[in-house]
Amino acid sequence: MKHSPQSVRCGRVLLDLTTPVVMSILNITPDSFFAPSRTGISGGELIDRAGRMLEEGAKILDVGGMSSRPGAKEIGSQEELDRVIPAVEVLHNSFPEAIISVDSYRSEVAGQAIHAGATMVNDISGGSLDPGMIDLLASSEVAYVMMHMRGNPADMQTYTDYDDLIRDLVSYFVNKLRIFHHRGIRDIIIDPGFGFSKTVNQNFEIIRQLRILNILECPVLIGLSRKSSLGQVIKRPVEETLFATTALHMAALEGGASILRVHDVKPAMDAIAIFNKLQEAKNH
Repeated sequence: MKHSPQSVRCGRVLLDLTTPVVMSILNITPDSFFAPSRTGISGGELIDRAGRMLEEGAKILDVGGMSSRPGAKEIGSQEELDRVIPAVEVLHNSFPEAIISVDSYRSEVAGQAIHAGATMVNDISGGSLDPGMIDLLASSEVAYVMMHMRGNPADMQTYTDYDDLIRDLVSYFVNKLRIFHHRGIRDIIIDPGFGFSKTVNQNFEIIRQLRILNILECPVLIGLSRKSSLGQVIKRPVEETLFATTALHMAALEGGASILRVHDVKPAMDAIAIFNKLQEAKNH
């Protein structure tokens, strides 16, 4: 069934993006940059946290088993599987109507997560780090988050030289989308990769010119929650960047972001509610 860029097919669910939604972060890792976002693989802690996020308004639960913070070391695929798959199974069994996203660039991990109940793949590499990802997506009815990054998390901050940042981003996505569309993969969300292969100034330039990405006719996801760039601007640690995160979320929404990937659901939902009211006022 054909549908507009304001929606994406996630398995049997059509995710409506005519108004922005929240993707909440569930890190099944011991080393993610924001410690309060870390949780256990299974059991009560994971269910309680996910349930609270859904009650607060999150539409998507994003489960990740390997940190992608700058300088993060790669773990083996089996260790990632051991973290992610039990968590996806628990979440799918506990919240069968929830949209579960797997945050992985490995097709093996994504494939097993889909089998366990995930209906979205969030790939920081846009398919660059595992060529098998395209084959998996071509044979699966899931949505795909295609992010921009150069290199890998361990060395990405050495690749911050651009001829023209926004033009290079558009070119990257145009080329990627052509390849994916050729394979029949259509339910694609793009993520410009705030904090990935970008300097502080470049991160803010992306938000300032975010609306340009609308020419790609794909929903845009923004993951800026509690990133170090915000802490560097306000000169406080990541634990104290919630207000800065919310302020920049408003700018991202004004720039056309459809999905906010966040650690804190309630403040993001508040930002969306205020943004929606502003849009309503503009229309009147």
